[in-house]
Amino acid sequence: MRLPAHSLASAGPTRVSRPRRRAWGLLAGTLLLALMALLSLAVGSRPIPLAATLDALQAMDLHNDEHLIVRELRLPRTLIGLLAGLALGVAGAVMQAVTRNPLAEPGLLGINAGAALAVIVGAAAFDLVNMLQYVWFAFAGAGLAGVAVFMLGQAHETGTNPVRLVLAGAGLSVMLASLTGIIVLNAPPEVFDKFRHWAAGSLAGSGFAALGVLAVAVGAGLLGAFSIAANLNALALGQDLGRALGVNVRLTWLLACLAVMLLAGAATAAAGPIGFVGLVAPHIARLLVGPDYRWLLPYSALLAAALLLGADVLGRVVAAPTEIAAGIVALLLGGPCFIALVRHLRLSRL
Repeated sequence: MRLPAHSLASAGPTRVSRPRRRAWGLLAGTLLLALMALLSLAVGSRPIPLAATLDALQAMDLHNDEHLIVRELRLPRTLIGLLAGLALGVAGAVMQAVTRNPLAEPGLLGINAGAALAVIVGAAAFDLVNMLQYVWFAFAGAGLAGVAVFMLGQAHETGTNPVRLVLAGAGLSVMLASLTGIIVLNAPPEVFDKFRHWAAGSLAGSGFAALGVLAVAVGAGLLGAFSIAANLNALALGQDLGRALGVNVRLTWLLACLAVMLLAGAATAAAGPIGFVGLVAPHIARLLVGPDYRWLLPYSALLAAALLLGADVLGRVVAAPTEIAAGIVALLLGGPCFIALVRHLRLSRL
């Protein structure tokens, strides 16, 4: 049956305009992230005018204290927050796809807690205080925690069960967080002073030394995640249907796990165990672009980075002149979002 001419005419622009709208959305998300980064450079216990901030980025004056604050203190803090946000957003989206669980994210399923515990063990037992040293502990802790949650969340008669994954991840997170607290409280004073702000998810005190390894790890994780974006669309429908569509499920799972381990491990090592950012950002992205992971992943990355930088900026001004860690602000904002999400998704019916 042939469609009427006016139907064909109306269908063409619609089909073309959807990718265009998504591309414009990516541009808007990039501009939002740039605005949050600029605010992160200008806002703090000492507000710096926008003109001076831009001058510090373009032509630094070593005799100008405002330029020194921007370049030496706020710029590395902003870059680490940006990279950690990108990592958490993509890691959350990938986990939601491979587990078919809308509540999956590195913090909720214990990935961040595993990385944090491994970092604290490395600091207390081996006197590691440099990110270049303890980042490998973070990768190992994230991977082991992910394997443990997946094994505990399996329903042997039906495979992976979303509700069991959430319960297993919540229980494991509490246990790992308790162990982390015990080690920190009983560690030498210098270890406690070094990691008490980090454990709260604070971006303060970040230096340029950590940026290199963080950028490499996040870049590798993003590359792995984006390379399997099309397979994630099929895998989100179920393993059996994914195989029917020609997807190598085992290879996709392997690449997804490696990507999450790199992304969550690097973000936790650099910024501490930050929760809910990787949960909320993919759902906001899904409302904007739908379930296609080829678009969902970049949207999630941009939104998560903007959310984390926004939380960091808010933490600087809400209790000025003191600061509240970005991880704590993210939890305060993410808690109500999580409750609303659970009510909307009707978790008991999953």
